[in-house]
Amino acid sequence: MTGAVRRTLLVVLGLQVLLAVLMSLVDSYRRRGKKPKPFPHDDPRTVDVGEGTVTTYTYGRDLYADMLTAIEGAERQILFETYIWKGDAAGERFKKALADAADRGVEVYCIYDGFANLVVSPRFKRFPASMKVLRYPVYSAGWRFFALRRYGRDHRKILVVDDAVAFVGGYNIGTAYETEWRDTHVRITGPGVWDLKRTFADFWNLHRRRRIRASERPLLLETASTWEPRIRVHRNVPRLWMFPIRAMYLEAINRASVRVWITQAYFLPDQDFVDALKDAARRGVDVRLLVPLKSNHVVADWISRGYYSQMLDAGVKILRFRGAMVHAKTATVDGTWSTVGTANIDRLSLSGNYEVNVEVIDAGLAGELERIFTVDESNAALLTSIEWETRDVHRRFTEAFLQPLRPLL
Repeated sequence: MTGAVRRTLLVVLGLQVLLAVLMSLVDSYRRRGKKPKPFPHDDPRTVDVGEGTVTTYTYGRDLYADMLTAIEGAERQILFETYIWKGDAAGERFKKALADAADRGVEVYCIYDGFANLVVSPRFKRFPASMKVLRYPVYSAGWRFFALRRYGRDHRKILVVDDAVAFVGGYNIGTAYETEWRDTHVRITGPGVWDLKRTFADFWNLHRRRRIRASERPLLLETASTWEPRIRVHRNVPRLWMFPIRAMYLEAINRASVRVWITQAYFLPDQDFVDALKDAARRGVDVRLLVPLKSNHVVADWISRGYYSQMLDAGVKILRFRGAMVHAKTATVDGTWSTVGTANIDRLSLSGNYEVNVEVIDAGLAGELERIFTVDESNAALLTSIEWETRDVHRRFTEAFLQPLRPLL
């Protein structure tokens, strides 16, 4: 590659990044003072799965109430992990509940991502000594600059209380998420709790500092003698170069014979993933993708649209959720298979971040998630091929110009 070509490519890349930054700033300015519109949602519903239960949540206030109730009722141990933990009223409620539990003798372990909470007040991030807190570092590679496996963020959201109950899904902790965002979380009881407990413990032990302090000692768990075969917990672990969630999705989509319904906050897959959806639609499967009309990341919205033409041509139905941010990461296949978790269908989640998704083989839960999808669909607009093909020239140019940034997201 000649110097002139290299300089040209660098200039183009710089312009792309500059455009992305400007778009984000303009979008942030336009959103100031604007509140999302109300959206349809249901009360929590519980289905039996094997020897336990799974409860679905689609409204943050309901979820937070049950999470706090579980924390307040803890007797022995609380494992709490979140990507974003805002220092607002909702964040303070969780911090106080966890501190109170630690004060009454409960072992309280907390993990949060340092980068995701850079804007949170340092004062909020001062925790009582009775709580064992691991702040996943903003930069974790040290001197190993080229060790890609050390750059993933901790994007997981988990709460496990004693051996009785576990929560996992898309909800972060903050006042806006409590009432303004449409997300999906599940509460699990029974043997399935143990897999999420091990998921937390493995992360804690992998990233704790090597110092002789109570908060830094290994988190040791006794292995349960039973397990729930209908529930599988899949974890992306960049440090170990393990990324099973993408394969989980592809296997389910490739097996589909009736329907594939997916809800995603940010849809930025690789071409093989898009091809799997297109192949399913072409063989007669009812493939539906529900995404935000406008997400909280405007650049991701623009880049994701680069896949729309080929998916619409193949018969994939694209539904865009109106008025509020839909942040859920769920899917169902053929009314028997479902997944709920923290992983977006994008490069960062599927091959970069620490993520956790629960895969459930159960018609009852799949039916409940399909019912939730139908409720969301009532607040979404179907994108037609004619509407898409007649979009403005400047929209086409922006999508094409930003496309090379896709591998970064």
